[in-house]
Amino acid sequence: MNDVTLSINGKAVSAATEPRVTLLDYLRDVAGLKGTHAGCEHGVCGACTVLVDGDPVRSCLMLAVQAEGVDITTIEGIGGLGARAGELGIIQDAFCEAHGLQCGYCTPGMILAAEALLSVNAAPSEHDVREAISGNICRCTGYVQIVEAIMLAAKRLRQRNDTSAPDLTPA
Repeated sequence: MNDVTLSINGKAVSAATEPRVTLLDYLRDVAGLKGTHAGCEHGVCGACTVLVDGDPVRSCLMLAVQAEGVDITTIEGIGGLGARAGELGIIQDAFCEAHGLQCGYCTPGMILAAEALLSVNAAPSEHDVREAISGNICRCTGYVQIVEAIMLAAKRLRQRNDTSAPDLTPA
């Protein structure tokens, strides 16, 4: 066992850890962050998606020891783009409003994929959105409402930065 210290959601978390422990297991079992879901555990479904230095990564395919020295963001760590303290972020709110979630199992990974996309592309096309979430499987929605939610979030984020546009932040 080696001491592994990870920067998770802006906080250092340390624990004696076997070298074979995945980042997914470290997040869930050591850090106690259950929002990162274990799905297929083969990197296919995207339920375990987290952001590593801002990029979406399958935490089931990464060892915890490989994550030392990078910034890890889980669903618990995002207020989301445009969030006020204690409130849903614009992306999270758009998922609720556009019914971009059903059972919710894929939702954290989808939101993190959307967060990564919208942090680099303020005006994505529908194709861009579909490409960004293509590694995340949803068995409930058929993706239409997820794409609509991300497009709605993108619009609201752009309007938030336009001082001439009406305020679309949920009350």
